[in-house]
Amino acid sequence: MTIEVDIAHRQGSFMLETRFASAGRLTALFGPSGSGKSSLINIIAGLTRPERGYVAVDGRVLVDTEKKIFVPKHSRRVGLVFQDARLFPHMSVAANLRYGRFFTPAAERYARMDAVVELLGIGHLLDRRPSGLSGGEKQRVAIGRALLASPRLLLMDEPLAALDDARKAEILPYVERLRDETKIPIVYVSHSVAEVARLASAVVVLNAGRVAASGPTGEIMQRLDLLPDEQRAEGGAVIEATVARHDDALALTMLGSGAGEIRVPRLDLPKGAPVRLRIRARDVIVATERPRGLSALNILPGRIAALGQGAGGSVEVRIDCNGTPVLSQVTRQSARALDLAPGRDVFAVVKTVSFDRANMAAGPRGAPGAEDVDV
Repeated sequence: MTIEVDIAHRQGSFMLETRFASAGRLTALFGPSGSGKSSLINIIAGLTRPERGYVAVDGRVLVDTEKKIFVPKHSRRVGLVFQDARLFPHMSVAANLRYGRFFTPAAERYARMDAVVELLGIGHLLDRRPSGLSGGEKQRVAIGRALLASPRLLLMDEPLAALDDARKAEILPYVERLRDETKIPIVYVSHSVAEVARLASAVVVLNAGRVAASGPTGEIMQRLDLLPDEQRAEGGAVIEATVARHDDALALTMLGSGAGEIRVPRLDLPKGAPVRLRIRARDVIVATERPRGLSALNILPGRIAALGQGAGGSVEVRIDCNGTPVLSQVTRQSARALDLAPGRDVFAVVKTVSFDRANMAAGPRGAPGAEDVDV
């Protein structure tokens, strides 16, 4: 499904003027606080009527101010998940879930209660009240309620922002299942590089109400200049790989990727399973000769594609590893001492332990043979 947005809207002194189209399963709206992400979500949802604009989902026009089209929010079939779960405290989990169905005519309902409950792993919670749930459990129930409205589009406005790291780790796999196992396109608001790199198939970067860049996640995450200053150290390459084999004795998993074989800490995934890796630029060492006697196990041959100015006087080194880009950040002194230049053959060296839980996840199931399932 394609999401098309072209709007202009002023709220006080803030001007939101954005235009993009995305066919990604999960499109991330990424940017710092105050960049216009939530305002844009409100326009797509029908909570705000833009001064000028056009919004369409899979060809169905929701807003076209030129033609005086504005589909009211209750008719848009858009599911909403906010930072706080907003569950009804006097209702059980089951009743909260069923409430989502009330807004969709019976003939248009496709989401089944049992399938949604299984997808989100909340069967054991059905008789509880929201007061007895953890933050992560509340968000899973909120997602379930949105799904049971049988939406054509799911909007998630920083759904993990109010959770601690443990609860985030609990709920992220369920968002991945949503992305991979349903046919519902998702627009996901976040200011976290780690979340976007793990979940998104496409990214729209907002800055001061305008689109600074948009494109596939792998391309955007390498644009360190697009990342907030405090998160630039988290940027780098996003690589899709598959499990090739395991070495149980050494607690390692070998992954096949376009860049070459990559060793990571042992993953509990079957052979052939897709894996998404984030290789932070700060974790990549550049060598002009194949290293020997190193503890780092991942040595990827490549060729320098470009050099660029990095933050704080550093140099960004873009390395083409058999057609897969890998980014490194080095000091000017290192770039000069190694005589780094475009076209030079080098090796990108990455420590296996740099692939922690924040930098690895089950990859999108867009692989051959993967099928969408109805909920």
